Amino acid sequence: MMKLSAAVGAWLALVSGAALLPLAAQAQNVAIVNGKAVPKARVDALISQVSKQAEEQGQQMPPDLEKRARDKVVQDEIFVQEAEKRGLGGSTDYKQQMELARQAILIQTLFNDYRKKNPVTDADIQAEYEKFKAQSTGTEYKTRHILVEKEDDAKALIAQIKAGAKFEELAKKNSKDPGSAERGGDLDWANPSSFVPEFSQAMAKLGKGQMTQEPVKSQFGWHIIKVEDTREAKFPPLEEVKPQIQQRLGTMKLAQFRDELRAKAKTDYKFSN
Repeated sequence: MMKLSAAVGAWLALVSGAALLPLAAQAQNVAIVNGKAVPKARVDALISQVSKQAEEQGQQMPPDLEKRARDKVVQDEIFVQEAEKRGLGGSTDYKQQMELARQAILIQTLFNDYRKKNPVTDADIQAEYEKFKAQSTGTEYKTRHILVEKEDDAKALIAQIKAGAKFEELAKKNSKDPGSAERGGDLDWANPSSFVPEFSQAMAKLGKGQMTQEPVKSQFGWHIIKVEDTREAKFPPLEEVKPQIQQRLGTMKLAQFRDELRAKAKTDYKFSN
């Protein structure tokens, strides 16, 4: 009996150890499709990619992201197997698209590597912030305007306003500026540098509650401008605008890197810009 028990024990240990092997292997897979394993690494890679994109775009992650990722990689494996079964992997179209994909991924990897090795520093952000702040000092204006194509139309509207018509109502009905017409011509608070020179110069001559007595010509047409209020320019604190500045500087650094590579390349091709 002792020998039999020992034999049984050894057999059980052997069976248990063998059973652990497929379990360990299964832990590394999310599914088996037609006998082929779908590795969990695909799910992890997809989640990492989606998470990074969401972070860059300031979006929140869906709560069921892992479930969606699992569904997608298993479904993709089903479709890929069918495509391979039909021999589509050897088609010219497939090979061309694979080459374009290879190039796109490699280029993106190059740019990501550059960003990692050439980060935007706090000193860079501070310097850019101070530059913007200096440009944004002075007086801000809260204005409305009506934009029309013809000078005579602008003069007629000015006459209506002087006769008692409401500026806002005339702006809604007549202004050709799609960005402000629906708001009664409201342009909100802005620094004069935000507008074309002709507009800014005419606006700066007006006091609170005043309107241009003659139409103002710009590249967009004829303006009737009304200043509703003025105030000293306010600039947001650094922490509030730091992400935007960092993104802008990062984009500029990458653009400069791309231009440098193009300039150094020996090619007979002439770029359009």
